[in-house]
Amino acid sequence: MGIRKYNPTSAGRRFGSSLEYEEITKHEPEKSLLEPMVRCSGRNNQGRITIRRRGGGAKKHYRKIDFKRDKDGVTAKVVGIEYDPIRTANIALVQYADGEKRYILAPLGLQVGQEIASGESVEPKLGNCLPLLNIPVGLEVHNIEMLPGAGGKLARSAGCVARLSAREGEYATIIMPSGELRRIHVRCRATIGQIGNLDHQNVSLGKAGRSRHMGLRPKVRGTAQNPVAHPMGGGEGRTAGGRHPCSPTGVLSKGGKTRKRKNRSDPFILRRRKK
Repeated sequence: MGIRKYNPTSAGRRFGSSLEYEEITKHEPEKSLLEPMVRCSGRNNQGRITIRRRGGGAKKHYRKIDFKRDKDGVTAKVVGIEYDPIRTANIALVQYADGEKRYILAPLGLQVGQEIASGESVEPKLGNCLPLLNIPVGLEVHNIEMLPGAGGKLARSAGCVARLSAREGEYATIIMPSGELRRIHVRCRATIGQIGNLDHQNVSLGKAGRSRHMGLRPKVRGTAQNPVAHPMGGGEGRTAGGRHPCSPTGVLSKGGKTRKRKNRSDPFILRRRKK
């Protein structure tokens, strides 16, 4: 999928770019797989802002994605590739032999009309979902489960790909997109292939308005705020902050460790991600 650049008719057009959407073959979503998306604008159940810089944005529906891929023994045919406003990856509408339709994450190279399947005995080819126990070592995978039957949680965004590097006993070793080396149970499922829409990271928004359409509000530096609003605020004239960069609650923002010392997943991480 290529990048489209525009004539510099304005400051926003000069630096902005967008995707060509060459992979998209279906432009209207499947109504039976849509859900209303309630926007909370970063607020919790008490109405307090817990995630800053969110709000507004274009209205959108949530597409119900099949992350579990638990319909075993039934082949499905790809009906079309669609754009999903909620996520960076494209999605594929598939129709099973019994008539049921589901959305899945669209891997790179998936074609309309192609047949896919899931289960323990399916062939390890593009788009098929099967346990790590039955995937040959060295293959690229995505949408990886962390617990058997819980649905895919890892490597789900645009361009992400993990690699099955080894298998020993009840655990398989996965090289994550971040470089982290992690052990995952062999009964956990993964989908063969790499997530598509590789050029998503190369898109330049070009103007603030496109960020607002995505629900992203402006960001104000801590040193530009009042001391009552931020630990780095205040001072006579322009200051450098006077302390290490932190959040409004004092949590370090550059290199500060936020992970629990005795995390339950520590034994499964063989090598930390690259910093």
